[in-house]
Amino acid sequence: MVPDELYELFERVVPPAPVRPQGGGRRRHGDREVLAAIVFVATTGCTWHQLPPVFGPSGPTAHRRFTEWTKARVWAKLYRLVLDELGARGELDWSRCAIDSVNMRAMKGGT
Repeated sequence: MVPDELYELFERVVPPAPVRPQGGGRRRHGDREVLAAIVFVATTGCTWHQLPPVFGPSGPTAHRRFTEWTKARVWAKLYRLVLDELGARGELDWSRCAIDSVNMRAMKGGT
């Protein structure tokens, strides 16, 4: 689910695993396993609890790591790296990305 090129970019932005000073406990699932589980949930629309056991981490574990990485802005950093990589290869057509104006509806009851 996670191509090598994407995972190499991901490794550049993911924070290191926290050190457990007390030691012991269960082995932490690898980042690549968890990333694959997150990609599966995002692309299939299943819930975290419906995550098949073949991925390794449980749904709650994948969701917890997703939340950690979201707080660390991993997704925004990865998105930027992917755009930079594609741009460097000449595989982005920026002329198709121009925005002349943006219209947004206000949320009801919002400030």
